[in-house]
Amino acid sequence: MTTQTQTDYAAAALRISTGILFLAHGWMKVSVFTIPGTVAFFESLGLPGVFAYLTIIAELAGGAALVLGIGTRVVSIALIPVLLGATWAHSGFGWSFSGEGGGWEYPLFWTVVQGVVAVLGRGAFALRVPELDRRLGQFA
Repeated sequence: MTTQTQTDYAAAALRISTGILFLAHGWMKVSVFTIPGTVAFFESLGLPGVFAYLTIIAELAGGAALVLGIGTRVVSIALIPVLLGATWAHSGFGWSFSGEGGGWEYPLFWTVVQGVVAVLGRGAFALRVPELDRRLGQFA
């Protein structure tokens, strides 16, 4: 039996809360902005429309994996390029994310948080998938 530490609980809180935020942002792209609207926004930035689909999938699947604690380190690292892309996409709108178009400080902060989640790992309250844990080793 494993004894949970304060760090395990802190890692779980950070993992679960960021997972929920990813789910919310991915779902917002589907339900509020719509998939065609999200594709159009990406294309307006000069990005291929397929990046919109990849971002939505990354946010929804990555968010669910984080909430469940599955492959936490790998998922967190994989989400960092998505967040750096969001930082770039919002860079033209200034610093404050509360401004029109949203600024770049929030996605940059979220990038740092995912780095911390990757370092801390899944923490407490994570779904254990023994075969995946075995394959990922220290990166589970």
